Amino acid sequence: MQAESDAENAAGGGAARANGTPVAPVAPVTPVAPAVGAAPGARSGAAASGAEAARSRRFPSITRDTARPEGSGRAVPGAVSTPARQWPMLSVLTATAVGLLTTALGHPRVGCLIIGVALIAAAVMRRLLPSVGMLAVRSRFTDMITYGLLGVAITLLALVMPKPLLHIPFMEDVVRFTVR
Repeated sequence: MQAESDAENAAGGGAARANGTPVAPVAPVTPVAPAVGAAPGARSGAAASGAEAARSRRFPSITRDTARPEGSGRAVPGAVSTPARQWPMLSVLTATAVGLLTTALGHPRVGCLIIGVALIAAAVMRRLLPSVGMLAVRSRFTDMITYGLLGVAITLLALVMPKPLLHIPFMEDVVRFTVR
């Protein structure tokens, strides 16, 4: 089986991966003799550059294939439709949209509270669920900290808006210098 695919690559027919992308034929490697007068461990210019290219850890300047996005993990098995697989992200977006609509309809405190709670819920989901679909943007720890801090900040600001429901002395100064 392996001999057939090697023969096919050598003949120029090329193989294809399971996703249909062609695989470039592999050229046989020929050993190169060191240059005359060179040190015993040194290689000639062409052989050295070929070996360096093979060992390079840098990304290629031209990409030939695409990788799956990091956040494309599924919260539900693949047989289910895409909206059902992405329910964590859709629930946070829906709650945020409700919060924005509530704010636009003249209830800014309630709207900001809804948005803050949605972000706190995103942090909790990112911590507890093994796979959250596109809600995963960065590492789990970074996502939890980012969503949590933003959610707490928005919730606290909603509670200390004019006519505060929560009295925090330093928050009055923060609101005075940033909002008023």
